[in-house]
Amino acid sequence: MFVDSHCHLDRLSEHTHQGDVAATLEAARTANVSQFLAISVTLDDMPGLAAIARDHHDVVISAGLHPLHTPAIEPSVTDIQEAAEQYGAVAIGETGLDYHYRESVPVDVQHERFKRHLLAARELELPVIVHTREAKEETLALLREYSDPKVGGVLHCFTEDMEMAREAVRLGFYISLSGIITFNNAAPLRELARLLPLDRLLIETDSPYLAPVPYRGKPNEPAWVVEVAECIARVRDISVDEVAMQTTANFYQLFKAAVPDAPEHVK
Repeated sequence: MFVDSHCHLDRLSEHTHQGDVAATLEAARTANVSQFLAISVTLDDMPGLAAIARDHHDVVISAGLHPLHTPAIEPSVTDIQEAAEQYGAVAIGETGLDYHYRESVPVDVQHERFKRHLLAARELELPVIVHTREAKEETLALLREYSDPKVGGVLHCFTEDMEMAREAVRLGFYISLSGIITFNNAAPLRELARLLPLDRLLIETDSPYLAPVPYRGKPNEPAWVVEVAECIARVRDISVDEVAMQTTANFYQLFKAAVPDAPEHVK
């Protein structure tokens, strides 16, 4: 069984099973994907995400504000905590720093927002889902200062270097790989997938974005997380079953409130 540790089920393309969440999830289950973490991009997404999770026992959700979105009012630490608790989030995020589009949201705003998410996660003892792009040193500095190594989190859709990955692992974080590792120009990322400890890796689609080979150019969907696992298996020269089992175990080790039989007070 596989887990899609990062997907945007409330943002499906109309070309993905006509935008039907139930049909999209059923296609993924047919491909042996057994668990989905649906990611919040704004806190306004939370009611819709919670409705999806109520309708589908294998969907869990996060609570957060993406670094490149601009809300009418910046959420406080309390706002983030209350949203997570009200809607039963198993993680905080996605949050982080994106300097590739720093013109969209100023760096100082991104920093303060990221810090508030890290503080909310620390208070709730929930893992953090981190978006990081071209902001290596600043991302690591904020994680060192504000994250809880006992709870940790994940650097999702990772595209940075081995040095950053190793430091993140040292800080208690996992590294999540997406369909990008199947791209022709992603040899350094495949080498990273080969060298990092398998017990610190997660797999994801980030659907509907970043469809893997051989589906590039199409809207991505959770069923295709299997392509990510197969690529990791090839570069490590191990079976895809081993990748599936270990990354699934890693997911539940990190997102403890997502464990199907977790007690209600944990969820």
